[in-house]
Amino acid sequence: MPTFRVALICVLAGLTCGPIGCCCSGGGLFAGRNTRNNRLAQRRAWELYRQNQALQQQYGQNAGALGAETDQLKQQLGNLQTQNSQLQQELNGLKGDREDLAKRYQSLVELSKTGTNPLSAGATQQLTDLAKRYPGFEFDPKTGVSKFSDNVLFDLGSSDIRKDASPLLTDFARIMNEGTSQELNILVVGHTDDKPVVRASTKSKHVDNWGLSTNRANEVVRMLTHNGVKSARCGAAGYGSQQPLVPNTDATTRQKNRRVEIFVLAPNASIAGWDNGNSTN
Repeated sequence: MPTFRVALICVLAGLTCGPIGCCCSGGGLFAGRNTRNNRLAQRRAWELYRQNQALQQQYGQNAGALGAETDQLKQQLGNLQTQNSQLQQELNGLKGDREDLAKRYQSLVELSKTGTNPLSAGATQQLTDLAKRYPGFEFDPKTGVSKFSDNVLFDLGSSDIRKDASPLLTDFARIMNEGTSQELNILVVGHTDDKPVVRASTKSKHVDNWGLSTNRANEVVRMLTHNGVKSARCGAAGYGSQQPLVPNTDATTRQKNRRVEIFVLAPNASIAGWDNGNSTN
């Protein structure tokens, strides 16, 4: 009986054995485990292969994107270098213009000291009367130079001409369009005090005092031409704080230095670059 039982058990066990070997056999058990391990290793190797392929593809895409971005940045850098070169040329030109304007202004000041007034007696009298009517407007009958304090024409830090200043400039333009005055040229010069531009509302429109003084002179010219003065007769310049009338020591002196001056010039005056009434600039 024991022999039969052993044989029966072996038969039954054989029925449960698969292609990977019998669980009752030590060699079959190890063979099954090795097969499963091989399958797991193959699956893992395949997963690693696919991951490697995906990484290589991603690397290729990233390398291509970086290359295109590098080329774009190189192009932008080249454009910026070109713009910088152009701006440097413009800056050099502006520096030359400022030096030229400074020389012209000094010549105008020297000319005014000689007492030369190109205006007729009638126009001189009209401008003298105009100065009496408008406080803040000054006219020198000896030189023909007119001065407007900044608070007469503009609000603080602004280049927009005040509405109540419009009649003054309209009358000035009318006088300059009558008789022999219409043959004369006009140079408008803006000045500021030494206080730098700091208010955000002002700085957004005028970077510094150079810009503020120039923009104010431009606006006066526009107002004069709007009232009939030919643009060929007009010129504008801004000197910032570089030409003070008096030292900037307090609020009163700074107020005097904030001004707009109008020089009336004979048609043959080369001081402002005109030739027979036509601007050469």
